[in-house]
Amino acid sequence: MPAIVLVGAQWGDEGKGKATDLLGSRVDYVVRYQGGNNAGHTVVIGDQKFALHLLPSGILTPDVVPVIGNGVVIDPGVMLHEMDNLHAQGIDTSKLLISGNAHLITPYHVTLDKVTERFLGKSKIGTTGRGIGPTYADKISRVGIRVQDLFDEKILAQKVEAALDSKNQILVKVYNRRALEVDRIVEHLLQYAERIRPHLADTSLVLNQALDAGKVVLLEGGQGTLLDVDHGTYPFVTSSNPTAGGACTGAGIGPTRISRTIGIMKAYTTRVGSGPFPTELLDDDGEQLRTIGGERGVTTGRPRRCGWYDAVIARYASRVNGLTDLFLTKLDVLSSWERIPVCVAYDVDGERVTELPDTQTGFHHAVPVYEELPGWQSDISGAREFADLPANAQAYVRYLEEISNCRVSAVGVGQDRNATIVLHDLID
Repeated sequence: MPAIVLVGAQWGDEGKGKATDLLGSRVDYVVRYQGGNNAGHTVVIGDQKFALHLLPSGILTPDVVPVIGNGVVIDPGVMLHEMDNLHAQGIDTSKLLISGNAHLITPYHVTLDKVTERFLGKSKIGTTGRGIGPTYADKISRVGIRVQDLFDEKILAQKVEAALDSKNQILVKVYNRRALEVDRIVEHLLQYAERIRPHLADTSLVLNQALDAGKVVLLEGGQGTLLDVDHGTYPFVTSSNPTAGGACTGAGIGPTRISRTIGIMKAYTTRVGSGPFPTELLDDDGEQLRTIGGERGVTTGRPRRCGWYDAVIARYASRVNGLTDLFLTKLDVLSSWERIPVCVAYDVDGERVTELPDTQTGFHHAVPVYEELPGWQSDISGAREFADLPANAQAYVRYLEEISNCRVSAVGVGQDRNATIVLHDLID
């Protein structure tokens, strides 16, 4: 049976949680394969709203095994607090599996993240200040702390001491901050060990055995394609690989296991944080999209920058992820516009381009080229079949499908988990 990758096809916040939840009852494992608590999913079930920041969305489905893979960075306090909140809402978190190879976010990572951003001033990246980048930097520098280190106090102390040797020099001499004490960091981390122990697993082995046994594994990324450290709008990116290729390294399964890659894309475009955004609207239309769409970050609460649909980045996301399907979300947000612009190309220094510019400078200079489509100006939140949509809404979806180089297999028309139109089955 297949492994299915679910990836954000814009700058994140596309509605991946809704898509995961829709598929949840038909899959056996849901795996978070990268990122940390710098991203969030919102899932609405009946009159309950669940905001997930680190835990896989599949944790809301009783028969699904939720997994945090080795590619994730974990703030243990945040994770356990999130588990406690879900328990208070009646959600069982006992099945959660956590890779012992996943890296831990420590207090010094959070401190460094915040002081570095402040030091950069106008040149700041726009991080969430939750220690994600410094943790991934330590991972690559081979001085990171992993989940498995919580269960060997001697090794944990040695690793923290080695890390703080250099980090305290930076905190004190560069940022004029107080040095951090090794014993306090070790004590802080050890307090979480016994609560995490029952969830510890060789998740790569578990997932491969599940696939061998005919189980369906859904792999979900945080953030989105244009925030990928290799394929995004560098340097205004995250510190990991949310693209489909990151699912293999972040979960410990081979690429031949993946049979389907589903891209989640809003019917318009949003972005949080700094960096280029060609279709961004700084006018009443942008504010209206933000208000109607409830565009604030699940994790940070920051208002999202809003703009029209960008087919150039849609084609790019389709290409670098090898998308087989698009899940188009929030179509209902556009229901009040008489005319809806769609970006079909860019003007870069007088030249029309239909693919993403290959330089940072070119992308910063990109000016959107729009085609306008007629709106439908009616409530579509009750639609459950494609034929239920107004003709202009159907035409809008088909146009996006044509210019995005990927078929649209599902359309979200409201917040509720049932407010989805399925055009093509996403598993069979």
